[in-house]
Amino acid sequence: MAKATGKGNAKEENVADIMKKVGKRIRALRMAQGHTSHETFAYENDINRAQYSRYERGEDLRLTTLIKVLQGFDITLGEFFGEGFE
Repeated sequence: MAKATGKGNAKEENVADIMKKVGKRIRALRMAQGHTSHETFAYENDINRAQYSRYERGEDLRLTTLIKVLQGFDITLGEFFGEGFE
């Protein structure tokens, strides 16, 4: 088993920071499109409401699920990551 180093923790924090940005971007898109309720947006797009709430908080999500969320916003992955991820 490999010895844990501080270097791995920095990577984990970086991933956590990126996930928080993803969550903020998802929430901002929902609000910008006039969806005031995350639960209604999730229901209308056939996404589990509790899970969708976790996405907005920046918790882990699968790429296939992110694609499904972005289809609900009618945007591409390029458009999604084109803002705020420089």
